Amino acid sequence: MSNTLGQAIKLTVFGESHGPYIGGVIDGLPPGLRIDTDYIAAEMAKRRSVAALSTPRREADVPQFISGVRAGFTEGTPLAFLIANSNTRSSDYDKLRGLARPGHADYTAHIRYDGYEDARGGGHFSGRLTAVIVAAGAILRQALESKGILIGSHIADLAGIKDDPLNSEEPAADIRRLNSMDFAVLDENAAAEMQERILKAREASDSVGGVLETWITGLDAGIGEPLFDSFESELSKAVFSIGGVKGIEFGSGFEMAHMQGSEANDEFAMKDGRVITLTNHNGGINGGITNGMPVVFRTVIKPTPSIAKAQRTVNYINAEEARIEITGRHDPAIIHRARAVVDAAAALVTADLICRQHGSRWLV
Repeated sequence: MSNTLGQAIKLTVFGESHGPYIGGVIDGLPPGLRIDTDYIAAEMAKRRSVAALSTPRREADVPQFISGVRAGFTEGTPLAFLIANSNTRSSDYDKLRGLARPGHADYTAHIRYDGYEDARGGGHFSGRLTAVIVAAGAILRQALESKGILIGSHIADLAGIKDDPLNSEEPAADIRRLNSMDFAVLDENAAAEMQERILKAREASDSVGGVLETWITGLDAGIGEPLFDSFESELSKAVFSIGGVKGIEFGSGFEMAHMQGSEANDEFAMKDGRVITLTNHNGGINGGITNGMPVVFRTVIKPTPSIAKAQRTVNYINAEEARIEITGRHDPAIIHRARAVVDAAAALVTADLICRQHGSRWLV
């Protein structure tokens, strides 16, 4: 079993949704990297629940650094931090004992861990643990930004409601704008429609999903590896480690199935003395390696599985069929919160791949 991501920069995640703490250990950071707690807090706030659009469960989510940091800078030793779980209501799950919540990992976790798993709130499988990814990603993301590498996501599609595309010629301004938003949508009218759709799903005791589109700009050509450690492979591994993710595509992705080679190929050209492509159907990656164009990928976030509608299930302890209605504090949509997690995962992978080639001191 592995709960660790990365090679040059490694993140290990631990904890359960209703345990006293969740936390992480980051190994491989160079000495002298600034830890900006205000920047980290701003990133954590993007993941936090938002009024009626999210679960009523709200946590302070302030990382407590217990090793590897002194006077606001990394020491170069493993950096460890804790995030307290202070707003748990474990009693909400008493009546669900043994019931496999549809769309959740209750049954598979029970089989995998021989019944020793902590099932409260999903335990180690809970979206609560994404707070650790966001905190760790914020540290690397700030370092990347200091090198001119920007990462940002928007809700491209929520339940069929679509946002405007980013400006492909000058995406940096759109990325900065998105990164300043609580609800990352460029078109204000689309944002209002999306939020209304989420609220309607809540009223109907249901939930909705959607598609996030993420951009990484400022990357040099030549980052990544062929075959198993390609930029796409490593990003996909990290993104699929986020609960609720059910699909990923790069560039034009599945649309390429309907294109001819003359349409899907990105023709090369020169601009201001550097190599560019005239289109970006391949999402800034050729042969698993960045080509200098923006890395663009889209992530499918499924509807939140915890809904109050009656559903069929089984009691896997008693080996009998049952009915389930999930009450408690749950999100009618998680996509607006998942955006911060996908950005953080992208930062972790990008920093790791760069440091594999240039060493960790590149970050300072």
